[in-house]
Amino acid sequence: MTQRRPDTTDRRRRAVADAGSNGPTGRPIAQTARHAYLGLVPRSPRKTPRPDAPPPDAVPPGALPEVFQSWFRARGWTARAHQLDLVAAARAGRSVLLIAPTGAGKTLAGFLPTLIELSGGRGKRGGVAVPDALPPPDTLPLLDTAPPPQPSPASGRGSKAARDVGKGEMANADAAPLPFARWQAAQPASPLHTLYISPLKALAVDIARNLETPIREMSLPIRVETRTGDTPSSRRQRQRRDPPDILLTTPEQISLLLASKDAEHLFSGLKRVVLDELHALVTSKRGDLLALALARLRAIAPGLQCVGLSATVAEPDDLRRYLVAQDEGAATPVPLADLVVAQGGVAPDVRMLETDVPMPWASHMALHAVRDIYALLKANRLSLVFVNTRRQAEFIFQELWRINDDNLPIALHHGSLAVEQRRKVEAAMAAGRLKAVVATSSLDLGIDWGDVDLVINVGAPKGSSRLLQRIGRANHRLDEPSRAVLVPANRFEVLECRAALEAVAIGAQDTPPERLGALDVLAQHILGMACAAPFAADALFREVRSASPYRNLPREDFDAALDFVATGGYALKAYERYAKIRPTRDGLWRVANPMIAQAYRLNVGTIVESTMLKVRLVSARGAAKTGVTGRVRFGGRMLGEVEEYFVETMVPGDTFVFAGEILRYETLVEDEVYVSRTTATEPKVPAYAGGKFPLSTFLAAGVRALLAAPERWAALPKQVREWLELQRLRSRLPGRDDLLVESFVQGGRYYLVTYPFEGRLAHQTLGMLLTRRLERARLKPLGFVANDYALAVYAAGDMGAAIAQGRLALADLFDEDMLGDDLEAWLAESALMKRTFRHCAVIAGLIERRFPGKEKTSRQVTVSTDLIYDVLRRHEPTHLLLRAARADAATGLLDVKRLGEMLVRIRGRIVHMPLDRVSPLAVPVLLEIGQESVGGEASDALLAEAEEELIRAAMG
Repeated sequence: MTQRRPDTTDRRRRAVADAGSNGPTGRPIAQTARHAYLGLVPRSPRKTPRPDAPPPDAVPPGALPEVFQSWFRARGWTARAHQLDLVAAARAGRSVLLIAPTGAGKTLAGFLPTLIELSGGRGKRGGVAVPDALPPPDTLPLLDTAPPPQPSPASGRGSKAARDVGKGEMANADAAPLPFARWQAAQPASPLHTLYISPLKALAVDIARNLETPIREMSLPIRVETRTGDTPSSRRQRQRRDPPDILLTTPEQISLLLASKDAEHLFSGLKRVVLDELHALVTSKRGDLLALALARLRAIAPGLQCVGLSATVAEPDDLRRYLVAQDEGAATPVPLADLVVAQGGVAPDVRMLETDVPMPWASHMALHAVRDIYALLKANRLSLVFVNTRRQAEFIFQELWRINDDNLPIALHHGSLAVEQRRKVEAAMAAGRLKAVVATSSLDLGIDWGDVDLVINVGAPKGSSRLLQRIGRANHRLDEPSRAVLVPANRFEVLECRAALEAVAIGAQDTPPERLGALDVLAQHILGMACAAPFAADALFREVRSASPYRNLPREDFDAALDFVATGGYALKAYERYAKIRPTRDGLWRVANPMIAQAYRLNVGTIVESTMLKVRLVSARGAAKTGVTGRVRFGGRMLGEVEEYFVETMVPGDTFVFAGEILRYETLVEDEVYVSRTTATEPKVPAYAGGKFPLSTFLAAGVRALLAAPERWAALPKQVREWLELQRLRSRLPGRDDLLVESFVQGGRYYLVTYPFEGRLAHQTLGMLLTRRLERARLKPLGFVANDYALAVYAAGDMGAAIAQGRLALADLFDEDMLGDDLEAWLAESALMKRTFRHCAVIAGLIERRFPGKEKTSRQVTVSTDLIYDVLRRHEPTHLLLRAARADAATGLLDVKRLGEMLVRIRGRIVHMPLDRVSPLAVPVLLEIGQESVGGEASDALLAEAEEELIRAAMG
């Protein structure tokens, strides 16, 4: 690692950090790049049009209004077939899933029906104006429980109240409409026509920017606004009383709006919901919450159409079910949305980086390839450098700046940076003022930040769908290939990248399978519905079952969730604080008090993150002198946020890399970390929770198949081929469906190494269970280490001799019954279940992280949930949250399902190879031991020394 040049490097980096305002000037983005994002760019004039390409006037008569046809013709464009198919589906009142590659115009296709429907206007401003005679809802009391007319079924409000309001009668004092209800009942349908929901706040902002062009150029009377966590409170309040025609938002904001008392009025005129990047929305608890929100929206606005947009889909029917109401009790087939698949598109141009630099046997940082990456940045106008973790992002960005002799404008983008910093980078990128951006999944999805020429993926992609998503960020044009380069960080990753290249070549997808709705999410939704209005349990149950993830929900599970929200469950029933909803005299359920509704609105959502502390740049001189205990007066700008547990490991004077700079930790004041710039050369590197993607099942199978077919090795780099040949010579290669188990002695320890290729999560679970069994066999296991490809257990007892002597049977050691009693016993002892329970408790609302004016620390949340966890395990082991935590552990942190499938696959196919030394394939996983906190030159040197020692042993 080269020494850092502090003067020029810092100056250049700070210039790029401010590139949004005064950065280096580059080629501005062409206007066609913006239109390409909407799928409107004509075929490149440099190419001969395809023979089957439709002429510009190929749009069928009447398919589009004249103003739209004129707009297309004036630019020599033509609407694509799948865009017209979505217009036809909208006219037929059908929900639809559109699967289309990047550059095919998914965005325009999703919005085109709405633009057409709103092109004639909806009243004074494209909607219904709020009457002057009645004040807006935010100025009226929000304590009413009286019903408006024409209620949704789940509200439980009777039709007599609606008739009474219509006649101006009051049946009795209890049923009399209060001021807010009178205002709501008097209003026509809301002007809000279309909701656009995306998984990223930045994506909603970007779509709004792109919609401005066709709306402005066709002079359409349409108002488009965004609503995210970054939207000012005043604007969010105004949007409720004066909604736009199109609202671009996130799943959490929809749940928040549905929990408000004016939700039925706000969404009463809703016609369409557009779900962008649907594959990314539905595979988590966030997708469960969104599915429940869609069920509620369908109840408020019957006839609602849902449009799903996605480029990467393995099982289209899963997403088609998600888009429409389900009714498992009906005799008809399961309802599905229509399916439209865009045709055409050029195959991407993807290759693996070829380098003469020796490739590491281990390491995840790709330090060996930094100069090759830099050369690619110089050769292209704008490149996106994707990595898998924020730690990698900081590291690669830092290393690129060390060698940036050409003063290239290179920026950094990840989710922990301050929003102002991210917006500056995004603006500079869209304006063409940057040469490259190093990014995590914060730029994975369909955001149009500029005319990207090349995508560089550092590290293994972990999944073919994820790789295709990232490749699609380059060249938003359907008839030109997206270009990408894969940069494996070690030799195992070369195998994974090769399997990924083959998957891309055949268009294979590996998005996760459909999930069952989580019970903790259901509990949150029930409380949200009570915050909006009293509800009837039977009606809400039917509504919940119409959501695809919950279509098979048993009534007893729904009742358990309802009882949890009402009492906290049997073991917590005596505590008033856990009673969040109460029954009314007429059998409805209402929120217990306004404070509970307020707490719900502060804690809505399913993303449970570690407590974050703000990082503020301050004067080093002043902070060092004063040893501050209060706020520093000479503080500078906010750089972003880091996890609380990371800061707790540091003392004043420690250094770390953040926001692309080496910083010195000065002190911690309340929720802010004060740091200063430094010239230190051995920084600590932030470790972020949940930073590693698991290896997909599809790619794992591809790697095993590649290892089992030496005739396919010709496509691999020479040094990797030699590594595999050496493995075949010293031991044997893992088979496609068997399990290779090696035993050897190294450094005074006895090792058992196996190669399941099932991903880090499944391997860690397997390691935990194997060590328990080896302990019972009196082989004194000392620990285990796992990566995505292999698992190594080390012990004080000779495991190889025990296998040879028949004292340890591998068939018994790897029997599927380990997922029974052994798993339960381990879960009962481990801290993992407590951590999983903690997340479920926060999502379900048992423990609130945020209160008005204050927020609990992660330590406070941990103490609270750990105490409750122990109480429930002793007194109510079937509690709803314990069941939710077990389900999460099985499908998430433990990956039990995948491990079980592997154990079935290798039954009777375990091959033991006793060795006299470490094998070449075992070297990488052994180097994982003690590598968790690697960072800085000293640590790199220690790792390199260990690697050399193991390689010498493996090669004899």
